[in-house]
Amino acid sequence: MNKFLQKIGIASFVAGTVFASMLPNAVQAAGMSSAAKAGLDKEITEMIGNDGTHVPGLSVIVYKDGKKVYSKAAGRSYIDAADPSKDKAMNADTRFRIASVSKQFTAFTIMQLIADGKLSLDGDVSKYLGFNLRNPNYPDTPITIRMLLSHTSSLRDGRIYSIPPQDNVQEFFQPTGRYYEAGAHFAPLGQAPGKYFKYTNLNYGLLGTIIEKVTGERFDKYQREHILKQLDIKGSYNVGDFDAQDLKRLGVIYQKQKDNVWDEHGPWIAQLDDYRGKLQNPEMVLINNPDQRTGDSWYSLKNYVPGTNATIFSPQRGLRISSNELSHLLEMLLNRGYYKGKEIVKPELINEMLTLQWRYDPQNPNGSTYGGSIEGYCLAEQPIFGAGTSRVVKDHEIDLRGHLGEAYGLLSGVMIRPDSKDGFIYIANGEAVAEDDDPRSAGNFSGNYVWEENIMQAICTHAFLQ
Repeated sequence: MNKFLQKIGIASFVAGTVFASMLPNAVQAAGMSSAAKAGLDKEITEMIGNDGTHVPGLSVIVYKDGKKVYSKAAGRSYIDAADPSKDKAMNADTRFRIASVSKQFTAFTIMQLIADGKLSLDGDVSKYLGFNLRNPNYPDTPITIRMLLSHTSSLRDGRIYSIPPQDNVQEFFQPTGRYYEAGAHFAPLGQAPGKYFKYTNLNYGLLGTIIEKVTGERFDKYQREHILKQLDIKGSYNVGDFDAQDLKRLGVIYQKQKDNVWDEHGPWIAQLDDYRGKLQNPEMVLINNPDQRTGDSWYSLKNYVPGTNATIFSPQRGLRISSNELSHLLEMLLNRGYYKGKEIVKPELINEMLTLQWRYDPQNPNGSTYGGSIEGYCLAEQPIFGAGTSRVVKDHEIDLRGHLGEAYGLLSGVMIRPDSKDGFIYIANGEAVAEDDDPRSAGNFSGNYVWEENIMQAICTHAFLQ
């Protein structure tokens, strides 16, 4: 075993779990033809609209053989219902609150701290958090960093998983805690730590808190000065960091609903980040939970103590970033942890992130698949199986690894192909019909949402099958 892997407790890889994109003899792909680009252009343009399953804006970037071969943005990033002359076009430099793609950046920092000897992948998180964290249904089973990263921790979101800065994350887990919710943040018996998968955003709020605990710095500041800076990304988890020019590049997320009443033929209604050019205070933070929007509120960071509650910065979905900046993440994944020739994350740890940690067993149900959209999970990376219910191409088998994001109408994805140095990025900024509640939101041939199906099938078909 490699001495570095042995030191940090990573097992040697099983044949087939290290992806071919990380290997020197991986099959290399050619660029896109003019016909393929024209075909993808057409499909992207047809996805833009104001009703049904159309989106207000969409940005796509494609890499083949490690190089950017395609970039297109269509539609609008900002919509002024009263004065359309103030609308702004979508482009690859428009930043959006990128939803769960943010989880990868939290994981990259965790991996850097593991490499520095400050964390252990299989270490008990209790020693980092400073309090004993156990599922009371499994009091003798430690919860580890690996479990948090892979959503096998036996922790659950409950109704609320982002809480104000004056509160400690312990409040989720103690019976007397303000956010205990009668134990809703713990899985029941039969869903043991390390064995059962359930996608849980709170896992990443705790990872952010651990990052603060071991570095002594606020999560948003540490991310900005480390992983984001290392990848030449000027995005942020804190809109207060943005100056007037940055705010002009900040896109808005839309839905055709207000107070959960949908009208697809009505106006686009801003859900998040409609600051209209007004600078925000970097010492204030907006706390929101998707299912509890009435509780959205701003709080002062003046007395915040790092290491007590990084859920305030939404490590699981709060990063504002552009498609062009996301391409830097994609390049790092395609180049074994290197960006512009500099090691950002150790190749061994990138491989570990992309290695399957959990897979659904239909004979012995061991997790939630969310309608078949999640058949397995790695470490902050999501596999898409080309022959499974998570597939994104109807008539061809194309496997992918990466992460998708869905929040407040924003839909995003960063994906690589495991048998090549190919990958893609997409960002769509709105939904005219409700996820789940409207039958049109369901995929036509997979467990994914129809928007995800449409976007990823178009990319894969024109970029990788022609």
